[in-house]
Amino acid sequence: SWLLEYANPLVKVTIVPRGNSLGAAWYLPEERSITTTQQLLDQMCSALGGRAAEELVFSKISTGALSDLEKITKQAYAMVSIYGLNKRVGNISFYDSQGRDAFTKPYSDETAKMIDEEVSKLVESQYQRALKILTENKDKLELLAEKLLIDEVIFKENLEEIFGKRP
Repeated sequence: SWLLEYANPLVKVTIVPRGNSLGAAWYLPEERSITTTQQLLDQMCSALGGRAAEELVFSKISTGALSDLEKITKQAYAMVSIYGLNKRVGNISFYDSQGRDAFTKPYSDETAKMIDEEVSKLVESQYQRALKILTENKDKLELLAEKLLIDEVIFKENLEEIFGKRP
């Protein structure tokens, strides 16, 4: 997230287990009335960073990204089927603010398949983007991991020392 202009800025990270989590990260989200496509993409890319780092460093992935995957999948479906932020599906929203169509879908099976395909492409493109950013900054990723292993908690200042100022 530190290297993405529109992702929420990281404030603190810990590798100390908390509840069901093996660590935690705290972000300082901006107050926004509306969110742009680029902001949503940067948030999605950021959320996929943990899984991408596992693949890059260990050549394996784990179930550790479950909550991130759940969040970004919902976000991707919203982008494609609610907010009209997908070129192939177009400027269409299948959102029913009145809640009348809660148990029916207002589109065909063909459109449902197209939505699923576009969501999959969207998530995969952001995963590949996260992998590319981490690959390009692998030396800094290793410095960050070493610092976390020693200190267990790092702050914004530590990230600035390793990665420089945010874009």
